[in-house]
Amino acid sequence: MTDPRPTRRTVLLTAGAAALAVGCSEYGDNNDSGSGSSPKASAGQELAKASDIPVGGGKIFAAEQVVVTQPQEGEFKAFSNICTHQDCPVANVTDGTINCTCHGSKFSITDGAVEHPPATRALPEKKITVQGGSITLA
Repeated sequence: MTDPRPTRRTVLLTAGAAALAVGCSEYGDNNDSGSGSSPKASAGQELAKASDIPVGGGKIFAAEQVVVTQPQEGEFKAFSNICTHQDCPVANVTDGTINCTCHGSKFSITDGAVEHPPATRALPEKKITVQGGSITLA
């Protein structure tokens, strides 16, 4: 007589295939440098008030995939918040650098240039507009 219950191998293979299908469809491919279906900022969208961005520092807007910095009083810059080393989101802005804690890369708040490897490419610049004390995406 044949046992009607599934074998251990069948259960494991089915569970693995289901997990893979859910993971791929829900999160997409992480190797596209942030160009997948994750939420991104749109032109004209207000990110912050200028007063929210500290001089010599910056603020990360994870949902919009942007980091805005103020290297000097009244000078604002914006960059992608995705590290060019292995596509991790940057974690913080301190001591004049934008920092990725995945592998230790650091980027300049002035121009996004690599200050500390392993990253070898600068953070891509994003266009912003500062008007009336409001910072918006251009």
